[in-house]
Amino acid sequence: MPRSTNRVASRRRRKKILKQAKGYWGKRKNVYTISKNAVEKGLEYQYRDRRNRKRNFRRLWIVRINAAARLNGTTYSRLVHAMKQKNMEINRKVLADLAVHDADTFATIVKEATA
Repeated sequence: MPRSTNRVASRRRRKKILKQAKGYWGKRKNVYTISKNAVEKGLEYQYRDRRNRKRNFRRLWIVRINAAARLNGTTYSRLVHAMKQKNMEINRKVLADLAVHDADTFATIVKEATA
């Protein structure tokens, strides 16, 4: 008796990979074996960079807070230390947004923390 293969499932699996490879250049978009490698590598990059994006944003926020803090006569590390001492719990994302968009409020926070 001949060996039977589940053709429906294997076709569906291949179509899924080729659909994910849509927009790739050359044989990466339409040759299954090549597109499978390209899609797997793309998914690895995607997983890695979701974590890297968080790091990059935190670095950006710190740079913005430091720049605004220096305009107000202190540094980032002194500001964060003073805020910890006064139990002021404002996260870096919000603090950076205030530094960029609302300098007066940021100056008030710096004054309150360092007083």
